[in-house]
Amino acid sequence: MPVNQSQLTSMFEDVLKMSKVDNTQSVAVLKSHYSNQAIVQAATDAAIRLGARVYGVELPSFHAPMAMGNDLTAYCGDTALTGNKAAQTALEAADLIVDTMMLLHSPEQEQILKTGTRILLAVEPPEVLARIMPTMADKLMVKSAEEVLKTANSIRVTSDAGTDFRAALGQYPAVTEYGLADEPGRWDHWPSGFLFSWPNEETAEGVIVIDKGDILLPFKQYCRESITLEIEKGFITNIHGGFEAEYLADYLKYFGDPEVYGISHIGWGLQTRAQWTAMGLHDKNDGMCMDARAFAGNFLFSTGPNTEVGGSRKTPAHMDIPLRNCTITLNDDLTVVEKGKVVAPEASIAPKPSILG
Repeated sequence: MPVNQSQLTSMFEDVLKMSKVDNTQSVAVLKSHYSNQAIVQAATDAAIRLGARVYGVELPSFHAPMAMGNDLTAYCGDTALTGNKAAQTALEAADLIVDTMMLLHSPEQEQILKTGTRILLAVEPPEVLARIMPTMADKLMVKSAEEVLKTANSIRVTSDAGTDFRAALGQYPAVTEYGLADEPGRWDHWPSGFLFSWPNEETAEGVIVIDKGDILLPFKQYCRESITLEIEKGFITNIHGGFEAEYLADYLKYFGDPEVYGISHIGWGLQTRAQWTAMGLHDKNDGMCMDARAFAGNFLFSTGPNTEVGGSRKTPAHMDIPLRNCTITLNDDLTVVEKGKVVAPEASIAPKPSILG
């Protein structure tokens, strides 16, 4: 059911208020021609209602020659902001940026965040934003899980489908997404509700089986058959199965870069309002499919870059792959997800469907 403009503006007003926007703040709305204009207008009007000093930064779109599609996550690195120092300076002057074009995985975004500017990404359809409105309970739940993940020195993931994956943790920080850019230098994405870290270099080992019904992003497709990934010293060394395994292998091979096979961030979903089934109700060009990344109990792993946390793997191909029905154990004795159900201590803090700000 479509969200009307008045409702969308009210939603943005609530989220920006919880992201500490008030009459002392400046807000930049970053946009391009492909941005959802309803979101651009709602973000602008909401910031004005809150008394903020508001301005827009509009950039021409950028297309990387190697990119095979227009999904915003399918190519990492250069963006429309690359080399545009004037625009970057204008964005760094803001207290908060509402990003409707996506700077994620770009060095410019990391440079902006280091100045203390906050960034809130909002590129999903308004109907998805409405269903997964951020709440203070979401933040509490994710931050509670973060305390668990921060103390972990290892992770093991298993499943009845055949996954048996291990990695050491601690070299890289835990990262949370709960939908609010409410701290200096914080990046977040509305909607969300999950957390992750990165394996220590060369420690990811084992087998990951992408089973029927698991999701491949940015392909935005549910698997109809199993794909087996063999992993050694942090890298995928073999991909086998049927047609879908061949398709995935050929896609990664296309980039001609051995670093696309690296295991990137790993973590789990906590958002009960995100749904595994939601992707099937949207066109492939409708946003990034954050439901798939955030639905409660998934094991979300990714491939490709790790530069956003200080790693050296700068590569254009990045895949997010949420798996269902996995068991995730930290430190060999703390199960946080059991066969796709969240069972960690933070599970007792249930998110509420209304704004609590």
